[in-house]
Amino acid sequence: MSLERGSGVAVWRQIESALTEDIRQQVFAAGERLPNESELAERFGVNRHTVRRALGVLERGGLIRVEQGRGTFVQDYAIDYTIGKRTRFSQNLENVGLASSMELLRAAELPATPEVAKALGLRRGAKVVQIVTVGRAEGRPINISTSHFPAARFAGIGERVRELGSITRALAEFGVDDYTRGATKVTARLPDNETARLLSQPRTRPVLQVESINLDAAGAPLQYSEASFSGDWVQLVFDPGQ
Repeated sequence: MSLERGSGVAVWRQIESALTEDIRQQVFAAGERLPNESELAERFGVNRHTVRRALGVLERGGLIRVEQGRGTFVQDYAIDYTIGKRTRFSQNLENVGLASSMELLRAAELPATPEVAKALGLRRGAKVVQIVTVGRAEGRPINISTSHFPAARFAGIGERVRELGSITRALAEFGVDDYTRGATKVTARLPDNETARLLSQPRTRPVLQVESINLDAAGAPLQYSEASFSGDWVQLVFDPGQ
């Protein structure tokens, strides 16, 4: 496409339209990386600032995404992430044919806040183990989760998650062979700086905030979590039968 200068349509808007058409015609397929700003500026005969303005509109419209340190990509289809009676991160991704991994970012034993104590059925100020993890699909970060466990029952669970790369496998080492979802609350919000950085997304794009409580076989609360899922990458599917 050649730009029509003096046509009354801003040059950056013409570039946006040209790239949108390229994506719709699958010149650039879903998940494919776009040429960098310098290459696009050369293609259209403009400066990088003009290209950057066009890309910014495409990003805000959800057609492309910018991954820090990797480049600009055509948006993929969202991952269907099932929330049901038994919600397991690795199993969910395996069910849709994706490889999963979980990394422990930090772990600490600390007094429970009133909210955490209430969720876990503990007295206020009782000790809990807090772990923060990042979950990835095919190496791409899709959620950041902060989980709390009663310290009297799960002391050292952070190290087991670090070694095993799985909360489910770590719980099994504490004698919890099965657990079920007791409650789930979902809201949409804008991410804070750390969440946006870890999910490689701008702060202007919402995340899905999922608060949940997991119960052991006797119905006792064992885990309270707050997880931020990338709204660009994940579509939550509620299925009480699973």
